[in-house]
Amino acid sequence: MSTQAETFEFQAESRKLLQLMVHAIYSNKDTFLRELVSNASDALDKVRLESFRDKDLEVDTSDLHILIEADREHRTLTVRDNGIGMSRDEVQELIGTIAKSGTAELLQQLKDTKDGAAAQELIGQFGLGFYASFMVADRVTLLTRRAGEDTGTRWDSTGEGTYTLEGVDEAPQGTAVTLHLKAEDQEDSLLDYTDSTTITTIVKRYSDFISWPIRMEVERTDSEGETTRQIETINSMKALWARPKEEVAEEEYREFYKHISHDWNDPLETIHLRAEGTFEYQALLFIPSMAPFDLFTRDAKRGVQLYVKRVFIMDDCEALLPEYLRFVKGVVDAQDLSLNVSREILQQDRQIQMMRRRLVKKVLSTVKELMTEDPDRYAKFWDQFGQAVKEGLLGDVDNRDQILEISSFESTHDPESRTTLRQYIERMKDGQDSIYYITGSSRSKVENSPHIEAFRDKGLEVLLLTDPVDEMWVESVPEFDGKPFQSIAKGQVDLDEQDDSNSERAEQEQEFAEVLSWMSTKLADDVKEVRLSSRLSTSPACVVGDTNDMGPTLEKMYRAMGHEMPPVKRILEVNPNHPLVSGMRDAYDKNGESQELKETAELVHGMALLAEGGELREPAEFTTLLANRLARTL
Repeated sequence: MSTQAETFEFQAESRKLLQLMVHAIYSNKDTFLRELVSNASDALDKVRLESFRDKDLEVDTSDLHILIEADREHRTLTVRDNGIGMSRDEVQELIGTIAKSGTAELLQQLKDTKDGAAAQELIGQFGLGFYASFMVADRVTLLTRRAGEDTGTRWDSTGEGTYTLEGVDEAPQGTAVTLHLKAEDQEDSLLDYTDSTTITTIVKRYSDFISWPIRMEVERTDSEGETTRQIETINSMKALWARPKEEVAEEEYREFYKHISHDWNDPLETIHLRAEGTFEYQALLFIPSMAPFDLFTRDAKRGVQLYVKRVFIMDDCEALLPEYLRFVKGVVDAQDLSLNVSREILQQDRQIQMMRRRLVKKVLSTVKELMTEDPDRYAKFWDQFGQAVKEGLLGDVDNRDQILEISSFESTHDPESRTTLRQYIERMKDGQDSIYYITGSSRSKVENSPHIEAFRDKGLEVLLLTDPVDEMWVESVPEFDGKPFQSIAKGQVDLDEQDDSNSERAEQEQEFAEVLSWMSTKLADDVKEVRLSSRLSTSPACVVGDTNDMGPTLEKMYRAMGHEMPPVKRILEVNPNHPLVSGMRDAYDKNGESQELKETAELVHGMALLAEGGELREPAEFTTLLANRLARTL
């Protein structure tokens, strides 16, 4: 390895972001120490795990610890660990780059917000805790050596847009981060980060539960007035999940959540679970208050931390929670698993499957309690995570009813709030047997869709499903509480119950039979059938699917993913009471087929597609047809 120092530049967006952080957008600077201690704790977890897995790894794990060193004379603060350490490539990858993805989005949001607390929430959302060091330091030096390697790496930066990397022949195993503290922070005794009392107070507040000893040299005065300095452990090292709930303060829960999640916000909800009997384990889970920026990215990490008898086994244990609960953070500590368990073995382990079932039910029941006991917090949860939770309707058949129970949807009942399915059923009109819904890309589009007209006129509530996942789950979920789901944009909809209405409809069927047959023939390339509609009241026409046909939005989604899909012809329904449609009937009955009537039929079909937000097969041809028709009316 070359020991020569090399200078690198942060990316342009990273430089701007770093400058925002340097200029004190955080409301509480003390939290920089929490981030450094949390990173050191992770490194100790990993080196112990690596020593279990690799018996040939030459590493000393007899006294794993975190050491905080304060030098008042030189105004430096060092957080040192003898953990796993980092290679040169890892330093450049993990420390030299700010945020793998989302940096531009975060930067724009930070520019748009004027509130310091809101800015802090955004920073936490993007996981940039290490860089909080620049709030209190005008220079940061990192010295590290990965366990099993002979040489180390030094990283150094002033936060001004560049950093240096150099190889180091003599470096202890682990990582040491040294902060060269800003002069202005020393003018205020409350911000004196070289004072042992200040450091101890911060560690007690934010990191007391860390399971490794955090040591520091402190001053002690004996009974005779003599002052000595000695190394002491300044944290209690009590695992929160192993303690009874009544012994844990809410502040301790909050700080533990921030430690494991690297989120600067408080959690929305805490779940403390202890299972006893033939298979014992403890779990401490958290529902975040904000969705991470990568919630819907394919390579996002998910899962909770797995411990066995308080020994860290792995981060992001995907086997313990399904993908639709990927936002849940926390720790699960099992008593009877092997320390050498692998991710592959976990997928098949019976005990892991038992834990998974119990944890899923506990999370879902906790959300249900939120729904009934604290609607405002439930609404916040659903805003952030509802779209992910609904993914469970596709794959988790065992818990499908519970997921439907805690789901809420926009509907035509109230434009200002969502409704649960239970509330929808309670409002169903006499004789209504189905839960009506419509899918689409936005509320405004589906709310103004022609399909909804007759339902609105008759006071029938319709669910407005606008998330992409909605297009998927409604195809596979048949009913809720005995009430089938029915799309108002598919199949036949009969809203006429009175005998005289049915009689009138029979007469209209006869009156329009010939023109409908003719339209079906002329539009055969685009539609499966043309028929009268009972779902329209003001629009001339709409397009609908057969009961078992795939919807156009879902078809488009599959095509976007590269799937070859056969074209699905839909049905054109026309409103017999609209002047345009009745005029077409009269013109056909009087003169038969004509070029003008054929153009009108094509225009009616095109307008129906556009009204639902669909795409025309030949847009240019449609606009030319429309322009010519308008010109003839002038």
